[in-house]
Amino acid sequence: MSSEAEPSPSGFGTDVPSDVEDYISANEGEPSLPWDIFGHVFDIVKNGNQAFRENRFEEVTKAFRNLRFIGNGDCDQAINCYSRANNIKPCDPIILANRCAAYIRISKFLKRLLASASEYRARTGLDPTTHAELALKDAEKLIDLRSNTEKAYILKAEALILLEKYEMARDVILSGLQVNPFSNYLQESFQNLERIQSNFTGRRSHRKAERSDDFDCTLCLKLLYKPVTTPCGHSFCHSCLFQSMDRGNKCPLCRTVLFISPRTCAISVTLNDIIQKNFPEEFAERKLENDQMTNFGVDLMPLFVMDVVLPFQKFPLHIFEPRYRLMVRRIMEGNRRMGMVIIDSSTGSIAEFACEVEITECEPLPDGRFYLEIESRRRFRIIRSRDQDGYRVAEIEWVQDIPPEGCEAREELQELASNAAEYARSWIARGKRAARQDRRRLERLLGVEAMMPPLQDPERFSFWLASLSNRPPHERLDLLSLRDTKESCEALVFVSLDGFLSIFRSAENTPGTVTSSSGRAGLSSAMTKAVSGFSSYS
Repeated sequence: MSSEAEPSPSGFGTDVPSDVEDYISANEGEPSLPWDIFGHVFDIVKNGNQAFRENRFEEVTKAFRNLRFIGNGDCDQAINCYSRANNIKPCDPIILANRCAAYIRISKFLKRLLASASEYRARTGLDPTTHAELALKDAEKLIDLRSNTEKAYILKAEALILLEKYEMARDVILSGLQVNPFSNYLQESFQNLERIQSNFTGRRSHRKAERSDDFDCTLCLKLLYKPVTTPCGHSFCHSCLFQSMDRGNKCPLCRTVLFISPRTCAISVTLNDIIQKNFPEEFAERKLENDQMTNFGVDLMPLFVMDVVLPFQKFPLHIFEPRYRLMVRRIMEGNRRMGMVIIDSSTGSIAEFACEVEITECEPLPDGRFYLEIESRRRFRIIRSRDQDGYRVAEIEWVQDIPPEGCEAREELQELASNAAEYARSWIARGKRAARQDRRRLERLLGVEAMMPPLQDPERFSFWLASLSNRPPHERLDLLSLRDTKESCEALVFVSLDGFLSIFRSAENTPGTVTSSSGRAGLSSAMTKAVSGFSSYS
């Protein structure tokens, strides 16, 4: 007497796919790679296939029951190999299919583990849902590359079932049957999917989650989001815990000293799975709230109040204030961008114009501080600002230049930039000769020279030129407000050459400097005088 096994909601009931493809045989007829690159990719995929086929999940499960360790078998190694191969040869269908199969196998293994298995030793690494999402991405790319193959649809359907998206999985199987109507496997998969969907729907209709404050963060008093469990056994939202630790490295509840950091502290996968499955609506609200804190949108900008920054510059930044440490952590989870602004001395409030900067390098320190490398990007005007957790967030509008009209105006602007570039190169060359014994200054000049933009972009070139002379903050703030490209270039070139002349006249003990124009009227004539004066010293 035989009994039919109940279909598992984690898949079709079979280990799909059962094997991966060898790189050399699968790629017959494909455009050949250079021999050295092909050999390297071939070896990496071969190692990945070997790790996949060892299939040590049964050993891992037995060891797991004995509480020796918790792992994902050799599929993690296989995924690493396939990812390395994909970096060398992106969008290769064989590499994508094999990596997708490995993601699916790990996700199914984690879903089959009992909840009680992690009571004595927490699971680490990615959760089964994340593995299934990664598998789905690879499967979608595979269908775009090979829409006429049965395996692509099988992999995508399997990933969707692991994500419990049964209607979408059903449509994918039907699409696969259009490619191969006689596929026994797809026909069997369709029948199994119908049983899985009916059983899952029946179970969900009788299940009612019990919401209690055990799932609340004791700091924000909301549902835990990205929960972190400390060594002393207390759970908090990831952002809440490290915001609290900005003022001391102790547990907010029991005051135990904690030696953890945001970079190395892992999310509690088991607790996160329980919350996401049992309270999906409240979890979605918390996710939306967190996204709004980390992704500000195109018209909202977190502000770092320090100094006036001109576009297209690079410089380091040391973040040590708790409010800005919190801001940087949120920015690093989003688009890595913030605004740099100064306090206007005439009004006592933040200035109207500022500059967007992007964090290109971020080095977190054990005590919560950050060393940043940033690059300034675009200018913007602040419409209004508000306080958020101690730092400022502003509604902004981008400042766009008005380009010159007509061929003659453009040619005049191009000529102005070319002349200024010639003088700038002469100044940098003279500065390098004078700084031969000063290594730090020489490196700075070499860095400035390497950042020189093409002359075909006068606006960018003019801001680079302005960075060569150390202008007072109020003058840099005025430059940010200029909207006319020609006027902006003339002003920026003028103040830069004014700085050059001051340097040269000081070096040669020559009295006098070029007097800067107080208004925009007469700026062109002042520029002509500056260029003429500079020519006599070149």
